Amino acid sequence: MGSTDFRAAFPRFTEEARNANLALADLLHQIARRKNGTPAQIALAWLLTQKPWIVPIPGTTKIHRLEENIGSASLELTLADLNEIYTAASKIPIQGERLPESILRMSYR
Repeated sequence: MGSTDFRAAFPRFTEEARNANLALADLLHQIARRKNGTPAQIALAWLLTQKPWIVPIPGTTKIHRLEENIGSASLELTLADLNEIYTAASKIPIQGERLPESILRMSYR
Protein backbone atom coordinates (compact mmCIF):
# COMPACT_ATOMS: atom_id res chain seq x y z
CA MET A 1 0.00 0.00 0.00
CA GLY A 2 1.46 3.34 -1.03
CA SER A 3 2.01 6.30 1.26
CA THR A 4 -0.75 8.25 -0.51
CA ASP A 5 -3.34 5.51 -0.04
CA PHE A 6 -5.95 6.82 2.41
CA ARG A 7 -6.39 3.31 3.86
CA ALA A 8 -2.92 3.57 5.41
CA ALA A 9 -4.60 5.43 8.30
CA PHE A 10 -7.11 2.60 8.89
CA PRO A 11 -6.19 0.15 11.67
CA ARG A 12 -7.41 -2.81 9.62
CA PHE A 13 -4.88 -1.98 6.90
CA THR A 14 -1.73 -1.91 9.01
CA GLU A 15 0.82 -4.45 7.84
CA GLU A 16 0.25 -6.55 10.96
CA ALA A 17 -3.53 -6.58 10.53
CA ARG A 18 -3.30 -7.31 6.79
CA ASN A 19 -1.05 -10.30 7.47
CA ALA A 20 -3.40 -11.59 10.19
CA ASN A 21 -6.45 -11.15 7.98
CA LEU A 22 -5.02 -13.05 5.01
CA ALA A 23 -6.97 -16.13 6.10
CA LEU A 24 -10.19 -14.41 5.03
CA ALA A 25 -8.68 -13.46 1.66
CA ASP A 26 -7.51 -17.07 1.23
CA LEU A 27 -11.07 -18.30 1.88
CA LEU A 28 -12.44 -15.96 -0.79
CA HIS A 29 -9.74 -17.09 -3.26
CA GLN A 30 -10.63 -20.77 -2.70
CA ILE A 31 -14.31 -20.21 -3.33
CA ALA A 32 -13.61 -17.91 -6.29
CA ARG A 33 -11.52 -20.59 -8.00
CA ARG A 34 -14.37 -23.10 -7.66
CA LYS A 35 -17.01 -20.64 -8.89
CA ASN A 36 -14.88 -19.29 -11.78
CA GLY A 37 -15.01 -15.82 -10.27
CA THR A 38 -12.76 -13.45 -8.41
CA PRO A 39 -12.51 -12.90 -4.66
CA ALA A 40 -14.12 -9.46 -5.12
CA GLN A 41 -17.04 -11.06 -6.96
CA ILE A 42 -17.50 -13.61 -4.18
CA ALA A 43 -17.52 -10.87 -1.54
CA LEU A 44 -20.05 -8.79 -3.50
CA ALA A 45 -22.22 -11.82 -4.31
CA TRP A 46 -22.21 -12.72 -0.60
CA LEU A 47 -23.37 -9.20 0.28
CA LEU A 48 -26.14 -9.44 -2.30
CA THR A 49 -27.49 -12.58 -0.57
CA GLN A 50 -27.79 -10.99 2.87
CA LYS A 51 -30.96 -8.89 2.86
CA PRO A 52 -32.87 -7.24 0.03
CA TRP A 53 -32.08 -3.80 1.44
CA ILE A 54 -28.31 -4.37 1.62
CA VAL A 55 -26.74 -2.93 -1.51
CA PRO A 56 -22.96 -3.00 -1.89
CA ILE A 57 -21.49 0.20 -3.28
CA PRO A 58 -17.97 -0.68 -4.45
CA GLY A 59 -15.84 2.15 -5.68
CA THR A 60 -13.37 1.99 -8.53
CA THR A 61 -11.61 4.20 -11.02
CA LYS A 62 -10.85 1.39 -13.45
CA ILE A 63 -13.23 0.05 -16.10
CA HIS A 64 -11.98 -3.54 -15.74
CA ARG A 65 -12.78 -3.44 -12.00
CA LEU A 66 -16.24 -2.04 -12.74
CA GLU A 67 -16.84 -4.92 -15.16
CA GLU A 68 -15.55 -7.37 -12.56
CA ASN A 69 -17.89 -5.92 -9.92
CA ILE A 70 -20.89 -6.11 -12.27
CA GLY A 71 -20.07 -9.78 -12.83
CA SER A 72 -20.84 -10.50 -9.19
CA ALA A 73 -24.56 -9.99 -9.87
CA SER A 74 -24.62 -13.10 -12.08
CA LEU A 75 -22.47 -15.23 -9.78
CA GLU A 76 -24.69 -17.64 -7.85
CA LEU A 77 -23.75 -18.77 -4.37
CA THR A 78 -25.51 -21.95 -3.31
CA LEU A 79 -26.68 -22.65 0.22
CA ALA A 80 -23.65 -24.93 0.59
CA ASP A 81 -21.36 -22.08 -0.52
CA LEU A 82 -22.97 -19.70 1.96
CA ASN A 83 -22.69 -22.24 4.78
CA GLU A 84 -19.02 -22.77 3.94
CA ILE A 85 -18.38 -19.02 4.01
CA TYR A 86 -20.23 -18.54 7.32
CA THR A 87 -18.57 -21.53 9.00
CA ALA A 88 -15.04 -20.71 7.86
CA ALA A 89 -15.35 -16.94 8.39
CA SER A 90 -16.70 -17.41 11.92
CA LYS A 91 -13.39 -19.07 12.85
CA ILE A 92 -11.24 -16.22 11.50
CA PRO A 93 -10.57 -13.46 14.04
CA ILE A 94 -10.40 -10.21 12.07
CA GLN A 95 -7.62 -7.91 13.29
CA GLY A 96 -7.86 -4.11 13.46
CA GLU A 97 -10.77 -1.71 13.73
CA ARG A 98 -12.39 -0.91 10.40
CA LEU A 99 -11.87 2.85 10.86
CA PRO A 100 -9.61 5.10 12.96
CA GLU A 101 -11.00 5.89 16.43
CA SER A 102 -11.48 9.57 15.53
CA ILE A 103 -13.89 8.61 12.74
CA LEU A 104 -15.61 5.90 14.77
CA ARG A 105 -16.43 8.46 17.47
CA MET A 106 -18.30 10.52 14.87
CA SER A 107 -20.28 7.61 13.45
CA TYR A 108 -23.01 5.40 14.81
CA ARG A 109 -21.91 1.86 15.57
